[in-house]
Amino acid sequence: MKLDLLAAIELTGGAAFAVAVLSLGLGTTARARWRWAAGLSVWFLAVVVLAATQALNQLHGLGTPGLGVVVLTPVVAAVVAARRPGEIRRALDAMPLSWLVGVNAIRVEGVNFVLLYAAHRLPASFALAAGFGDIVVGLAALPVAGWLAARGAAARPVALAWNIIGLVDLIDAVALGVASSPGPLHLIAAEPSSALITTLPWLLIPGFVVPLLTLTHLAVFARLARRQPAAGAAIRSHRAEALAA
Repeated sequence: MKLDLLAAIELTGGAAFAVAVLSLGLGTTARARWRWAAGLSVWFLAVVVLAATQALNQLHGLGTPGLGVVVLTPVVAAVVAARRPGEIRRALDAMPLSWLVGVNAIRVEGVNFVLLYAAHRLPASFALAAGFGDIVVGLAALPVAGWLAARGAAARPVALAWNIIGLVDLIDAVALGVASSPGPLHLIAAEPSSALITTLPWLLIPGFVVPLLTLTHLAVFARLARRQPAAGAAIRSHRAEALAA
């Protein structure tokens, strides 16, 4: 279908943008940037293969449990790796916070969910919530990123609020997608179901875009939380000096 072809081009372009931004931000040398780009590209291609082979098809594939593994495995692996001292943790600490926020601009592609609902190919319970949620978060990403770059610490409360909303939106979209798809967790009886999301090119969203952007949200939380103790110590020191005077 024409929508599928346009979405394939659009999703590939959005993924390429995300890979480029994250590779440039995480890599401190040209070789490191190429390594990040290669690793993320291999992940993207693996998801394409899963979709093309219908490995996660609800009828004759792994279905919802398999999709859950595809979504959660990279998130868990990256979190475990980032908690240990090493290249990944140093790269995340060095990357501009505004870049981690700004890359979420690709979430305006959530308009595809709305179009699929309009074409009667996805249920309203999933498509509208996920679609409009992504559009709002994606439209706000660049302004918040720009404010962070210009204002620094003064923009942190706004960045935190945006980050909470953005992560909740992703979790909500995944939960609604699972609940409205055939399988053991099918809780929302709606026709059509969300089974379409396991096919090409739509699997790119839960298989690559969602876990990748979930990691950016977790990284933003970690960066914001890491600096707050220092800020709190500075405030307490200032108060102590004032009392002493």
